[in-house]
Amino acid sequence: MLAYILRRILLIIPTLFGIMVLNFLIVQAAPGGPIEQIVAKLHGNDVAATARVGGSAAGETAAPQGQMMKTAEDNSASHYPGAQGVDPELIKELEHQFGFDLPLWKRFTIMMQHYLSFDFGKSYFRDESVMHLVISKMPVSVSLGLWTTLIIYLISIPLGIRKAVKDGTPFDIWSSAVIIAGYAIPSFLFAVLLIVLFAGGRYLGWFPLRGLVSDTWSDMDWPHRILDYFWHITLPITAMVIGGFASLTMLTKNSFLDEINKQYVLTARAKGLPESRVLYGHVFRNAMLIVIAGFPSAFISILFTGSLLIEVIFSLDGMGLLGFESAINRDYPVMFGTLYFFTLLGLVMNLLGDIAYMLTDPRIDFESREG
Repeated sequence: MLAYILRRILLIIPTLFGIMVLNFLIVQAAPGGPIEQIVAKLHGNDVAATARVGGSAAGETAAPQGQMMKTAEDNSASHYPGAQGVDPELIKELEHQFGFDLPLWKRFTIMMQHYLSFDFGKSYFRDESVMHLVISKMPVSVSLGLWTTLIIYLISIPLGIRKAVKDGTPFDIWSSAVIIAGYAIPSFLFAVLLIVLFAGGRYLGWFPLRGLVSDTWSDMDWPHRILDYFWHITLPITAMVIGGFASLTMLTKNSFLDEINKQYVLTARAKGLPESRVLYGHVFRNAMLIVIAGFPSAFISILFTGSLLIEVIFSLDGMGLLGFESAINRDYPVMFGTLYFFTLLGLVMNLLGDIAYMLTDPRIDFESREG
């Protein structure tokens, strides 16, 4: 077991490096870099589509101001689209500020050297460090991701087992219809419906429309803080759960159906064992292996990207929105910093998933695996 864990930890290094190299090259080849973004702001063509949420400062620029615009002839040779009329000295200063005056390989090398110590630098367009931005957004995304994943598993596993046991019965049929409806309708549409029904959209005003906690949260005692927190996350998590439990439910059902039809289950039943012991003492360990395999990726997906539209609809300033804004604004430190952090977290979570395999079924022996 220890040898396998050590091999997997060593494998994380080239995997992480390869992912960073590939994404770095793709992003560098994409048009509309940070200098083009600043040029667009100088020309008054910038549109901050997400500036409404959380009072975002994404539209603010750290570029030197007060530079005079010159005629198009002064920099007609500029290789930045839309830079005609901008002082060439300003372009050079921006290139030096962002490090674009260095060769591509050197920029990547310097970036990775800093990332080894989790120094992600400062945002191009916010006067904050990337680490501070990530930490400030994490409570929202962790709240959504953790509670959504937990509730989805608590609903999907018992429901999937029940559907497997009742396969072909009216319960299986009508529950499948509900699951298909939940799978077919995107979670953001459920979010809009919940707002209309319960957040003062047209009918009831039971729940707040925006924020993770109330403005007076710091003045409350702890019991009221906890209640206020759950009051705010009820609708966002409900929307995400409704749209997310379908696939896991069907996966659990199919896994149990596959195991229920095997010979060892028939033998256990022939011995007169209670059905609950057959299901949870024999079938459960084998059927749940594939379900456990999907937990790390499901959590990371919800944590980083799955809640983007939910965050926008409910005005929750989390990691999904931060990643979207950084991509739109070509904020490379935020883009690559969050990519590095969550890729590393995902690889570690996959390793923890393998360890959970062994805890679920002790017959799995990692020591005997090669490579």
